[in-house]
This record gives sequence, C-alpha cells and structure tokens, in this order.
Amino acid sequence: MNLKNRRAWLFVAAPVVIALSSAVGYTYADRNEQQPQAARQAEIAAKSRQVMPFDLDRTTHRFTKTGTGGVQTVTADDPADARQVELIRQHLTEETAAFRKGDYGDPASIHGGEMPGLRELEQGHTRIATRYAQTPSGAQITYTTSDPGLIKALHAWFDAQVTDHGQHAEHG
Repeated sequence: MNLKNRRAWLFVAAPVVIALSSAVGYTYADRNEQQPQAARQAEIAAKSRQVMPFDLDRTTHRFTKTGTGGVQTVTADDPADARQVELIRQHLTEETAAFRKGDYGDPASIHGGEMPGLRELEQGHTRIATRYAQTPSGAQITYTTSDPGLIKALHAWFDAQVTDHGQHAEHG
C-alpha cells in the first residue's frame, strides 16, 4: 500500500475505530456504575432486615414528593397478608414517634449517616409536622413543612431511599 492509499485508509478507518472504542468504553463504564449500585442495594436490603420487622420481598415502599414535603407509604404486596400489614403499621408507628423527636437513627443505620437530607431533617424536626395514618394494606407517614430547605431535604431523602432500596421502593 503506498503512502497516499494508507492516508486515505486511515482517514476512513480512524473515525470507525474511535466510535467503536467509545462504545466499548461506555458499555464498560455503564456496567461499572451498575455493579456498585447493585452491591449497595444488596447491602441496604441486608441492613433493612435488621431494622424493619416486615419482609422486604413482600412489601413495597413508596415515596411521594409533595409541595409541602412528602408521603412515605409502606404496603403489603398482598393486601390479605395480615401479618405483614400488622408489622408495617407497628414499625411506621414507632418511626413516626422517633422522627417527631428528631431521631432518624433507623434510616441512618440502614443508609449511613451521610444520607442526603438526613442531617437537615434531624436538625429541623421541630419544623416538620409528621403524621401517621393506616392504609388498607399498610401505613404511611406524611411530612409537612413550610420551610423550603426542609422540603428540599425531604425530597433528597426520598430520592436516596428509592435509589438505595432498588426493587423494594418506588416514587409515588
């Protein structure tokens, strides 16, 4: 191959090689991002089983953001599963009482003390109205505040929980 043909070949081949390299690199990077997230979710599930009395695989956490805070709902996947419903209600009753006192120790022990929004919620708990209510297949906690910083903290806290709990949680 003479020099002129070699340059022409490189002119055509170089963009193809770069595109393929980028695609392979993207797939590898994407796979690396998913692996730590899957490991984190498995770790969170294991820690959750130490704190929450109900079965994560038979219940769903739902986090619904509102303009004044949000609603955290936990339901039994089978509404006829009276034991799971009872355990959900027991746990959320206890969590509501703790949150009213600024005690976010259970979420911290599951997600870590640096969980987004956690510090702000602990420090601003007196400015958050926290209300427990039963639902047909579980219970919910409603968080209400007029403080924009605490609303932002609640939303960040909800997002972190959905990400950390993976298949066991969803946005409402």
